[in-house]
Amino acid sequence: MNGQPAYHPGVCNIGDDETRLRRNLGWAGFAAALLFAAPVIFCGLPRGVRLFVAIPVFIAALGFIQAKMHFCAYFGLRSLVNFRDAGATPEAIWEERLRALDRRQAWRIIGYAAAVTAAVTAVLWLLP
Repeated sequence: MNGQPAYHPGVCNIGDDETRLRRNLGWAGFAAALLFAAPVIFCGLPRGVRLFVAIPVFIAALGFIQAKMHFCAYFGLRSLVNFRDAGATPEAIWEERLRALDRRQAWRIIGYAAAVTAAVTAVLWLLP
């Protein structure tokens, strides 16, 4: 056993390399959110401009949540798995019961990321 995660429908659909990519996506989104939010808040730009921070915050939340859960929402919606090297062609899941579990988990992850995005954006909106 090499310690690599294995496919579990609705629980785990990516291996270590893909998980690392999702974590890096989270950090990139986080950095972009900070780089965007700081000048918007401290330079007194119109409050409505703060709403645009939602885009990198959503990317950050989605990346970190997918990495933590070892589950790619896109792969889940497309019924794919990849436990090989990142960038390798993912394998298809054909059994409808398994596909339904994966889709449910994918939408759950998207919902979590949307909730985090709404909370962070609301806090930024309320800052003076």
